Amino acid sequence: FGWLFISRFTSLCVWSQIQLIQSGAEVKRPGDSSVKESCKGSGYTFTSYGISWVQQIPGKGLFDIGWINTDTGAPAYRENLKGKVTMTLDKPLSTAFLLVSSLRAEDTAVYYCARHTERETSFGVVQKKELD
Repeated sequence: FGWLFISRFTSLCVWSQIQLIQSGAEVKRPGDSSVKESCKGSGYTFTSYGISWVQQIPGKGLFDIGWINTDTGAPAYRENLKGKVTMTLDKPLSTAFLLVSSLRAEDTAVYYCARHTERETSFGVVQKKELD
């Protein structure tokens, strides 16, 4: 097996005082590993807006993973990813999590979280790269 390098670098995007922040880094082995991404919201009422997760596979477009209702905690997943990804919340920390399990080479992608809103979207970035 090769190795996957999971780089969750700090990414801060601001619209007014709205922020989504992700950070961290780790190396994972495909096949028996998982990675938990985080997306911390601030500058707004966290439970008032859902959080979506999106992946961008190298050389391809954006693909919707799903979203989580930050008020009820109810997730909705893209059909072919059920069982592969799990979305959860820590409401007191205003943080959404995405767990990607059983990592494979094809899971190499840039992962984005996005806050739902009627007027604008704020993005945090998680990047996953394969090491040779």
